[in-house]
Amino acid sequence: MNKLPLLGNITPAQFLRDYWHKKPLLIRQAIPGFKPLLSVAKLAELARQNYVESRLVTLRDGQWDMQHGPLTELPARGEREWTMLVQGVNLYDERADELLRQFRFVPDARLDDLMISVAGDGGGVGPHFDSYDVFLLQAQGRRRWKISAQQDLSLIEGLPLKILANFEAEQEFVLEPGDMLYLPPHYAHDGVAEGECMTYSIGFRSPSYQELGEAFLQFMADSIDLPGRYADPALQVQKNPAEIPREMLSTIAEELNKVRWDEQDVAIFLGEYLSEPKHNVFFTGPAKPLTVGRFMETAARKGLRLSSKTLMLYRGKNVFINGESFAVGRADKAVLDVLANERRIGAELLESATDDVLEALYTWYQDGWVELG
Repeated sequence: MNKLPLLGNITPAQFLRDYWHKKPLLIRQAIPGFKPLLSVAKLAELARQNYVESRLVTLRDGQWDMQHGPLTELPARGEREWTMLVQGVNLYDERADELLRQFRFVPDARLDDLMISVAGDGGGVGPHFDSYDVFLLQAQGRRRWKISAQQDLSLIEGLPLKILANFEAEQEFVLEPGDMLYLPPHYAHDGVAEGECMTYSIGFRSPSYQELGEAFLQFMADSIDLPGRYADPALQVQKNPAEIPREMLSTIAEELNKVRWDEQDVAIFLGEYLSEPKHNVFFTGPAKPLTVGRFMETAARKGLRLSSKTLMLYRGKNVFINGESFAVGRADKAVLDVLANERRIGAELLESATDDVLEALYTWYQDGWVELG
């Protein structure tokens, strides 16, 4: 695999082996000459929408405050110590989505979103740690980062943000536009704007096992089959009527132990769970969808691409898209695998698609999951 300037001219394999989950990496000019993809005005417009997750963090006289969006207005230009955070910008801007996709040397199942922070001079969110890997790309202005591998991750109580109580910096860097800093999970860091600045954060999904376990049991609730109903034909007179009978406990425990799952069940759960769009993601189909015939003709010329909001994964014979799953044959799988991996499919490959795949693609086009061109 080729070396990437994005990773400091090491290969993705070297990065994953030596840095991923292990230690920080400072990359000067990861994207030389990088310019912001969206203006502050455009980001502020996004933050005003109720379907976009945003926050405004301010520090006034030593007091932290956090306001959740929609954000009606930002502090006046020139005001100090404020930060606006806009999550999931990749969902609303194609260039932001293209930037996020540069990090697909990590599986899509782990890639989360692009968050953009805009800050006035001295702005930041305090010393903290994240539970996931993150790349911090400087887009505009300068930001001073202090980082630490400290084990003490205790937080100050009573604050609206999770701020470390005993942060002690071990290293310090000033990032200019195009510079990028990678940090593994639980690595303490504090970024402070030096003048007005903008930072892009590429984050990765790291669900807790508790969260996964609860979601999996809910998933299994829809598929288990335990016929019959509890009965006790050999019931005896009870000396202590408030005590749950031993026989009742044993019988029900035996029945519940019949609930089983295998790796295939887990694979289907994971595919649906990880491809499920976030709660604030909504799809809009074309205002005037083409007929089936015109759609097929246009797709045969221009090809198709996934919407930037669409999440598509696969495992084995199963394909997952936006929380739905289905099993496909080998020929269909070959076509859909390309669509999932490349996030687009050319006209030539569409010629080999079966009627079932073409029908699915047309439905996804109507739903806004795939787009022409």
